[in-house]
Amino acid sequence: MLLAIDCGNTNTVFSIWDGERFLCTLRTSTEHQRTADQYYVWLSTLLAHHRIPMEIDAVIISSTVPRVVFNLRVLSDRYFNCRPLVVGKPECLLPKLPRVDEGTQVGPDRLVNSAGAFDRYGGDLIVVDFGTATTFDVVAQDGAYVGGVIAPGVNLSLQALHEMAAALPHVDVTKPQKVIGTNTVACMQSGIFWGYVGLVRGVCDRIRGEYDRPMRIISTGGLAPLFGQGDTLFDEFDEFITIHGLRIIYDFNKAQGNV
Repeated sequence: MLLAIDCGNTNTVFSIWDGERFLCTLRTSTEHQRTADQYYVWLSTLLAHHRIPMEIDAVIISSTVPRVVFNLRVLSDRYFNCRPLVVGKPECLLPKLPRVDEGTQVGPDRLVNSAGAFDRYGGDLIVVDFGTATTFDVVAQDGAYVGGVIAPGVNLSLQALHEMAAALPHVDVTKPQKVIGTNTVACMQSGIFWGYVGLVRGVCDRIRGEYDRPMRIISTGGLAPLFGQGDTLFDEFDEFITIHGLRIIYDFNKAQGNV
């Protein structure tokens, strides 16, 4: 079985693929201090709870936090007796190479999102990922990542607003009943929600204008459903597009005899 690991700045997701379907998806906070032994105890306990045998013989990792990769490599070697594929490293082949400025290092999450989105929806896409950062990935007609946009994430913006403005409280992200807030919390919620709706719509419109082709917008990430409420921002919402992309990249490497 394949263990697909998506390590983001805030959370790390582990998914088990049995060759036909993902058996389960597990989430933990991203902590670079966590050892391989701690990962194994956590993972084995939850798999036993879900009655899934620990028969992992392959691992693929996408990580935006380089310091975490070492212990995930140790986890793979010590407990699963395999060398993991790490997206973004030279030994991990991609179905389509990114077309960006020479010397640019593309984030592995963006490469994986592009592979997963292209497999499910074809080309000419904008993938909007609501993570620690809000990213816009442009996927060409042939499936290559060709660039995009990085903006501060929703929760990051809220945290900065709370920490830098002494009089402003921390608030939850929610869709307000109306745009004009009549108290501080409502004003902040309106600013964040409608501000990001405007950000997403404006950036996607400009990408479409510059790209000069019809494009579909695919959303992913924990807050994507919230920003899709009652609005036509996205054509599709795909919660597991990153995990799916990891499986696609692994299968490509396997077909090439690289694993």
